[in-house]
Amino acid sequence: MDAKQTIETGRAILGIEFGSTRIKAVLIDQENSPIAQGSHSWENQLVDGLWTYSIEDIWQGLQDCYADLRKNVKELYGIEIETLAAIGISAMMHGYMAFDKEGEILVPFRTWRNTNTGKAATALSELFVYNIPLRWSISHLYQAILDNEEHVQAIDFLTTLAGFIHWQLTGRRVLGIGDASGMLPIDPATKDYSAEMVAKFDSLIAGREYRWKLPDILPQVLLAGDNAGSLTPEGAKRLDVSGHLKAGIPFCPPEGDAGTGMVATNAVKQRTGNVSAGTSSFSMIVLEKDLSKPYEVIDMVTTPDGSPVAMVHCNNCTSDLNAWVNIFKEYQELMGIPVDMDELYAKLYSHALDGEADCGGLISYNYFSGEPVTGLTEGRPLFVRSANDRFSLANFMRAHLYASVGVLKLGNDILFKEEKIKVDRITGHGGLFKTKGVGQRILAAALNSPISVMETAGEGGAWGIALLGAYLVNNAKQLSLADFLDKQVFAGNTGVEIKPVPEDVKGFNAYIESYKAGLPIEEAAVRCKTNG
Repeated sequence: MDAKQTIETGRAILGIEFGSTRIKAVLIDQENSPIAQGSHSWENQLVDGLWTYSIEDIWQGLQDCYADLRKNVKELYGIEIETLAAIGISAMMHGYMAFDKEGEILVPFRTWRNTNTGKAATALSELFVYNIPLRWSISHLYQAILDNEEHVQAIDFLTTLAGFIHWQLTGRRVLGIGDASGMLPIDPATKDYSAEMVAKFDSLIAGREYRWKLPDILPQVLLAGDNAGSLTPEGAKRLDVSGHLKAGIPFCPPEGDAGTGMVATNAVKQRTGNVSAGTSSFSMIVLEKDLSKPYEVIDMVTTPDGSPVAMVHCNNCTSDLNAWVNIFKEYQELMGIPVDMDELYAKLYSHALDGEADCGGLISYNYFSGEPVTGLTEGRPLFVRSANDRFSLANFMRAHLYASVGVLKLGNDILFKEEKIKVDRITGHGGLFKTKGVGQRILAAALNSPISVMETAGEGGAWGIALLGAYLVNNAKQLSLADFLDKQVFAGNTGVEIKPVPEDVKGFNAYIESYKAGLPIEEAAVRCKTNG
């Protein structure tokens, strides 16, 4: 069956992911290959000191992304999408979306990027004897309680961005276990929220006499392969404003971008891992055993089928790098030179490999926002050098590429050096790896580990959530998620691997020591320069 017939007969599967800067839709066929796509660009806003996206922007973005997909299908195949085999929704994890019993949002969506939850995260980490990151939903909830915010009394439902969109399209208040593990810790035995921690939290806030208890307001936890409802008539109208899409399409559980990244890189099996590097970066290592103790910079989450994962999440990755590339774009425009952004990125990234392994002493701090791994609640992008450092374009670009994964290295050093975690394969995906071989080599140096990149890495999380939709409706043999990916999706494809270059590893280690020593400079920049 060709792509046109697949769409006409309603056998295509749709995955939609809300990233930090782009909403992407991918349509796949029965062989799990992309056959059409759409996208919509958007940006978060800093409102009253908190990073957010408005409800209006969420719906406009979803509808524009789907309309762009419809346009792509018409251009390629000359047909309209009438129905689908399955739909999956994914989005950036964590954050805080609280609704009253009428379904109205109580305060603007607070994204993963906010770092105002320090008191709450510290208190909950001590209470649970478990690392609770600043961006987790439970941290946001408890911080709102500590700040005596009036809206807390009226909460009827608390969810993530993926959970919100899924709820509005299906009427179901559910969440995939991977995304749920970024709201509240999961008990690996029950594959549900930790009953012990739920009880501790409810006891902690008992004196405030809220109308709700924690289990009342959290979404139901589902595993990959569970049916998570179907598209309602109202949901169909919200998704496809043209009115062509029919109701009744089944949905897989909504997932976070970390989970869909694991799926898209075939990294849900023990001793595998992946690194996503875009606006933010994070590594996910699927564990064989529990860590020896909690670590403040390592989050324990799960795969979409519930296996424990050690996650190192960094708020900042390529935003500052992109800003510098745009400076070179402006220079080219000033000189009257035509600009091809793909070529510009490729030339600058590749030239970085001509730089010295330690970047000639140059240091970059890419902190657009706070960085919990290094203890900063706010950030200021900063480039540092002394008069004696070797200031060249190659060293300059290399320093910024190192910075994009520098914080990621700090967290993973704990896993590999202190916990002695073993991995068979780490796969990279995201914008950092778009220029062939460059980001891959930089990450291999940072982690001192071979890094694989697949041809499909650019498809990203939208493809990953579409694959979870396929796992729901096409897994006739009832394979595990890992076996389904191994046998029916990737079929032995492990991508192109780059091993670490010893000189690069030595140079990165020297860079990171200077980076750590210079962190007080970044702290001073935060104190001295207001974030206007």
